[in-house]
Amino acid sequence: MAKRGRKRKNVVSSTTSPSTETDDDKILYLGIDFGTAQTSVAANNGIKETIRSVVGWPKDVIARKYLKQPILFGDEALKNRLALDIYRPLEKGIIKDTAKDMEAAKELIKYAIEMAKGNGDYNKIYGVIGAPALTDHVNKQALTATAHEVLDSAMVVSEPFAVAYGLNKLNNALVIDIGAGTVDLCRMHGTLPTEEDEASLPNAGDHIDDILLEGIRKRYKGAQITINMAQEWKEKFAFVGSAGSTVNVEFPMAGKSNNVDITTELGKACESIMPNIIEITKKMVSTYDPEFQSEIRKNIILAGGCSQIHNLKDYIEDKMKPFGGGEVTIVKDPIYAGAVGALKLAREMPEGYWEEIKIK
Repeated sequence: MAKRGRKRKNVVSSTTSPSTETDDDKILYLGIDFGTAQTSVAANNGIKETIRSVVGWPKDVIARKYLKQPILFGDEALKNRLALDIYRPLEKGIIKDTAKDMEAAKELIKYAIEMAKGNGDYNKIYGVIGAPALTDHVNKQALTATAHEVLDSAMVVSEPFAVAYGLNKLNNALVIDIGAGTVDLCRMHGTLPTEEDEASLPNAGDHIDDILLEGIRKRYKGAQITINMAQEWKEKFAFVGSAGSTVNVEFPMAGKSNNVDITTELGKACESIMPNIIEITKKMVSTYDPEFQSEIRKNIILAGGCSQIHNLKDYIEDKMKPFGGGEVTIVKDPIYAGAVGALKLAREMPEGYWEEIKIK
């Protein structure tokens, strides 16, 4: 989610000088946050890129002639969606179980890798991919198999664990990753998290979009709006608690453009996911070792696109007061926190491990 007023681009990049480590010269290590809304990648050559998780193929021969491209990605695909068959291959952070969505997922990962390679020439490409917490074995296998079609070797970890690893928050910490498809939590206590240390909630940013769309249509009869418009408004103006100012947007009704107030609808939509987040946060703290509960309360970390919701930190801290309180921080770079953590893990895994997990 972009901050208020911030315009998103198709690809956001940050490139630094390539690594000078000899052992890394011909191996490209990647950290990939393969998300429902956007896919971000960080590489050991210093390149970081992000793109919306959208893939489009031209509908017919006229579309192919007009677009002059066999496949489009991200905002470019959305901009030309009337001429494309559009696929969002992930739902709740998991690849949809259709042949075309599987193909879209593979093409999206391939595109992310090509962006990360830059002009480099690599003998091997190894990647760590962030997925929702508690991703079941079947879905993890599907994700790994898709990755192995375009990577020499790949492993899948939970997204909040990748964030914690990247921040070096490995003990007495609780990461809450609020993405588009899911809200994922991971409790760190100095070792690999177990199933009891992780949780996943199904309602997140996409749910906010749906509730916002429904609320506006209910209040403004004849409103001509799409889910993409609702998502854009959420990314610019999302808030919980006090809005701070009125949120006005423009959309057509019966073909006529209108400037309307959606403050109430947006606030309700954003707060619709909060009760479950507060409840699961309380549970993760209260079931932690009692000697260290005071420590984990002071180390609650918000990540993911929806961590940028205005007033979210104060809102959660206020809701935690009846349960003993809590101190919340927000990652500085929500777009890349997961990808950077996954990259760090990829680089710190021994070479022998990558060879061992290769699919022959």
